Amino acid sequence: MSSLPRRVKSEAKALTSEDDELSSLFNSSSESEEEEEEWEPKSKTTRRPRLPKKNEAKTKKVAASQSAMARKKVKKVAVKEEMDVSLPIAPAEDNRMHLLKPKEEHVGTKLKTLNQKLEMPKKMQINSLQGKNVNSSENDEKPSTSVPIVGSQVKHEKPEEDFASDEPPFKKIKSTTCPEGKPVKNLGGNKVKEEFEMNWDIVQALSEMTNVEPWVCANLIRLFREENTIPFIARYRKELINNLEADALREVQQALEELRTVAKKTHTMIQKLKKEGKLSGCLLTALLNCRTLEELDHVTAPYKTGSKGTKAQRAKQLGLEPAALSLLQNPVELNLFSYIRPTTKGLSTIQEVEAGVQHILADIFAKDKDTLDFIRKLCQQRYICIQSALAKVSSKSGNEKDIDKFQLYHEFSCNIKNIQHHQILAINRGENLKILTVKVNIPDGVKNEFCWWCVNERWRPKQFLKPELMRILRNSVEDSYKRLIYPLLCREFRSKLTSDAEKESVMMFGRNLRQLLLTSPVRGRTLMGVDPGYKHGCKLAIISPTSQILHTDVVYLHSGQGFHEAEKIKRLLLQYSCSTVVIGNGTACRETEAYFADLIMKKYFAPLDVVYCIVSEAGASIYSVSPEASKEMPDLDPNLRSAVSIARRVQDPLAELVKIEPKHIGVGMYQHDVSQTLLKATLDSVVEECVSFVGVDINICSEILLRHIAGLNANRAKNIIEWREKNGPFINREQLKEVKGLGPKSFQQCAGFIRFNQEYIKTFCGNKKTEIGSHALSSKAGAQGKKKSKPTPYASQQPNPLDQTCIHPESYNIAMRFLSFIGGNANDIGKSDMQQKVNGVIQKEGLEGTAKRLNTTVHTLQLIIDGLTQPEGFDIRTDFDKPDFKRSIVCFEDLSVGTVLTGKVENATPFGVFVDIGVGKAGLIPVRNITEAKLSKVKKRRSLGLGPGERVEVKVLNVDIPRLRITLDLIRVL
Repeated sequence: MSSLPRRVKSEAKALTSEDDELSSLFNSSSESEEEEEEWEPKSKTTRRPRLPKKNEAKTKKVAASQSAMARKKVKKVAVKEEMDVSLPIAPAEDNRMHLLKPKEEHVGTKLKTLNQKLEMPKKMQINSLQGKNVNSSENDEKPSTSVPIVGSQVKHEKPEEDFASDEPPFKKIKSTTCPEGKPVKNLGGNKVKEEFEMNWDIVQALSEMTNVEPWVCANLIRLFREENTIPFIARYRKELINNLEADALREVQQALEELRTVAKKTHTMIQKLKKEGKLSGCLLTALLNCRTLEELDHVTAPYKTGSKGTKAQRAKQLGLEPAALSLLQNPVELNLFSYIRPTTKGLSTIQEVEAGVQHILADIFAKDKDTLDFIRKLCQQRYICIQSALAKVSSKSGNEKDIDKFQLYHEFSCNIKNIQHHQILAINRGENLKILTVKVNIPDGVKNEFCWWCVNERWRPKQFLKPELMRILRNSVEDSYKRLIYPLLCREFRSKLTSDAEKESVMMFGRNLRQLLLTSPVRGRTLMGVDPGYKHGCKLAIISPTSQILHTDVVYLHSGQGFHEAEKIKRLLLQYSCSTVVIGNGTACRETEAYFADLIMKKYFAPLDVVYCIVSEAGASIYSVSPEASKEMPDLDPNLRSAVSIARRVQDPLAELVKIEPKHIGVGMYQHDVSQTLLKATLDSVVEECVSFVGVDINICSEILLRHIAGLNANRAKNIIEWREKNGPFINREQLKEVKGLGPKSFQQCAGFIRFNQEYIKTFCGNKKTEIGSHALSSKAGAQGKKKSKPTPYASQQPNPLDQTCIHPESYNIAMRFLSFIGGNANDIGKSDMQQKVNGVIQKEGLEGTAKRLNTTVHTLQLIIDGLTQPEGFDIRTDFDKPDFKRSIVCFEDLSVGTVLTGKVENATPFGVFVDIGVGKAGLIPVRNITEAKLSKVKKRRSLGLGPGERVEVKVLNVDIPRLRITLDLIRVL
């Protein structure tokens, strides 16, 4: 460490000399940013291979050969960070946990001072928006292996390499005294360097937006920057994120994207205004203070291209700005009559001059941060309500049916703090259809208190004001509130309410989709899928327990041929020993269900005990004409493909539903009104999470399923399938590295979610060994005297029993040490003997004690224990509900108040849960009737709500036959 201060000093001097000419305008916020920069060295502690460079002579420019060396070294670093999963666990753990900031007690205050000297010019450069520094800031943080480190980047990294020499104590701190990473919040490591610097700290802003602790936000920003996927972080980086679930991670990721969008747009605007020569110091500060797009729009509105200019701008062009500033600073010397120019429009009379000054002052007030903060705080303490009413135009010339849909909102008023998300979305839809008019009502008391505060506190003149000038000041404040601030507040409130409602709608869709995708598969049954229809008949498809298509047909049940077709159905069911019928819930579903229920009641299919279930066919028609369906079932008519899809949705819901675009699976609320980009990103992320957590068998899964594994995409999935077809089955996870396009990062992300059936691999390896042995004997004589050929890949590749578990390859070393510690064998994974040994050790040593002994974290150890003790072929979906199989049917007219029924949740919304009770129309359990006491204690619940697929017992509270509405009460979850 002795060489460090000298190097830092020399670099600090070099940088300072380069930046002496920078404007003092940007010095104001440099102090806070110096703290941000202190984090940077620690975030790269894993770059140990670069240590030998620390005694090299310093160079201003990197020669071509040095650049090549840098490239080579970066490549080595990447291998160490991501690829070498077979290393002992201490380095692997270190790689994982380097996001935590340890206490730097051994680094003196002198070093900190030097760091600050080094960072100050860099911060000033960023604030002056010199593009090269802005763009390089993110590259400094990213673990990129493709871009060689050149120029100033090398200069900045030298002190960071020396920090890496302190890795052993760092390792000790994080793996023993703080194995769960929580001390980060006390170690000041919450500063993160962003590409676009603002006057607010991104970690703090993110924490306030999401209610997640700052140290977790700081870690998540770095994890996302390193291109880690949500399933990987949620399962394998729990200690860094305080055990957050995937939904919370998605929320943080979306909030982070919003903040970055604001920062990026702000800096784009600054560059534009700078180029046009319109950027003043005050404007720059106002822009850098913006946290939302609404604030940014408010500040930049006057400067947008094509704008006529505001009243304030026109007054400034007439030269009235000095008069306005003088009124606040030095009103004694102000003489407004001197500004009158009889021949100039806008200055011809004293009234016009006063109006111009008033507009400039109003503009100043409306763009002042303290003024806006005061009015926002004031609004939080008062009753602000949103009101909707029937639009006059729509009441005359509107569609009555559409108008009736919004009956609840014809005379509606609600406090913005209490309004529900679905109400906001309904009001917005009504407003877009021009059926409703909407306004935000801010009481007059807010305006009065605000005007008093502005005149007597914030904008109180520094000297005595004449009555006529005081009148101008008061008018300016009122004008500012009425014309600029009140509309801004209304836009902000509406925008915030809509944004929150959209996010909740999307999150609700995501939760419902997850519940649907994780529906427990019905294995080992031959199924008959029925796609109901009237004129074109009901399409039938019989599929085997392994999803093979056995038979397809069309029957006409609703055109007077029902009895004749019953014979055909019976013959098919008996021929293929099929006793389960799956009916799609589309057109003619009700009649088809009644038809099958009648035959089952008469025991028509004896000796088979036939049952049926109703399944959502949402998206089946779209899938049946898609390229994937044509590739999978080329010889089948599209109508029959939908019947196959309906049957497979019960057999393996996840594998079938991933083929359909998520938004076509109708389990959302106002899904067409929300941001489609946000909806698609969230739903794709949910699908990725579900497929990854369930896991796929790499040797039998489809290409479509493989695409949705964390770290993979369509191209990589295709390459994996091609490799499998060319080389035969994968033997272990390490072989994935041989696949084209699957680099160290992709391998790290996907490896833990890919499974290997050990029995299948052992059989395959046994056959290969026999083939290799016989080939070697036959060619032994001919091979003598020749150069040795390369061994067959399968001769060197050995199956690894840990590959069938959820344990990540980076933790294999710990898993093997844990096995030797408990005296277990890797071949006993999932057996009762293994469970007993693990329980014995954990009861004796405790989870934390064992983790400390193995030098790992509690979360990692728990994951290893789960992987070792879960039975072979374990599926997380077994905890979820199976489809509801029935033999009889109830009619809508049969319902009466007090009837107790069982049903299946069809959709969940913020205002209640829709339940299919088998009468052709779903009933609603209002959210007030869903209490914690009624929910199942056995299942782990993500939230208080119910999700699609869950079976419930309900009581009928009300039946509205004209409007076809059923209100239910929840009795219990089955």
